[in-house]
Amino acid sequence: MTLTFLGIESSCDDSAAAIVRAADGARPESGGAAILSSVVAGQTALHADFGGVVPEIAARAHAERLDICVEQALAQAGVTLRELDGIAVTAGPGLIGGVMAGVMLAKGIAAGTGLPLVGVNHLAGHALTPRLTDGVAFPYLMLLVSGGHCQFLRVHGPEDFTRLGGTIDDAPGEAFDKVAKLLGLPQPGGPAVEAEAARGDPRRVPLPRPLLDRPGCDMSFSGLKTAVLRARDNAVAEHGGLRRSDRADICASFQQAVADVLAEKTRRALAAAPVPLLSVAGGVAANGAIRAALAEVAAEAGAEFLAPPLKLCTDNGAMIAWAGIERFRLGHRDGMDLAARPRWPLDQGAAPMLGAGKRGAKA
Repeated sequence: MTLTFLGIESSCDDSAAAIVRAADGARPESGGAAILSSVVAGQTALHADFGGVVPEIAARAHAERLDICVEQALAQAGVTLRELDGIAVTAGPGLIGGVMAGVMLAKGIAAGTGLPLVGVNHLAGHALTPRLTDGVAFPYLMLLVSGGHCQFLRVHGPEDFTRLGGTIDDAPGEAFDKVAKLLGLPQPGGPAVEAEAARGDPRRVPLPRPLLDRPGCDMSFSGLKTAVLRARDNAVAEHGGLRRSDRADICASFQQAVADVLAEKTRRALAAAPVPLLSVAGGVAANGAIRAALAEVAAEAGAEFLAPPLKLCTDNGAMIAWAGIERFRLGHRDGMDLAARPRWPLDQGAAPMLGAGKRGAKA
């Protein structure tokens, strides 16, 4: 049975919509899945002066742009609402204002058309992307590494995830953003730090590799960010300002430290839960140095390595549409009582990571 779904994503600062068509099976080369359109309206300019995403600004921008993204996605795909089989929407986790904007739009379309509505966990969208792009079989190991999340997931099925470890404080993407701000680089920090690191020496600035002296797959990046602050201050004190070469060396050393931590923790995750394939997803998965380090670890373990196309690393509607199709095939439907959730862990049985708060685990 061929299914054509609209996917709506608004969990952070990207307003996105996409149309995905899937036949029985999952391998796109055999006609199993196709991204008919994918529209992403970024908000970088809106948040540039603040050094990070401002939730209130993001929510307002989603409310203004999401319906336009949907119209553009339908037009680019050459389909109408009547030709859809369902609507998938990110229902969490994320910035609650943005998630609500997407959920309310999806409810409105579903109410007006009678189409089925499927709420999707944003993290599941990332975790299932290898199924969309390459039709991989279960199980596989997913390193989800982004601005708000970092965790190892053993993916058993569309709704079956085992968390092997995760960050106990900052996510790597958040650390990249904060390091960029410390060094006077533009946002988003990931691409800016990577570009600057290409001109630097990754061995010049000694930086810690947090938690490598402890067993397990948990990670920490907050202390690494603080170490970068000290390195910057030392360079400023020594030279009366931050030289371009110092900034490049700090960026290169920071990026190498993150890559080293992720590589070693991935090595441990593959040893703890051997699988034939390692995949990476999330915005930080676009970083070339990190990709190369993970590919090397996978090769050492005899596992295939898969990284999605760069445009599918960051938030997008196609991954949400696909995750919705996977849930729909399992018989899942949501009603008009679908709620936006700021927290929604994929592994419901895992103990909350540190800092989960009274409302429960974030992811």
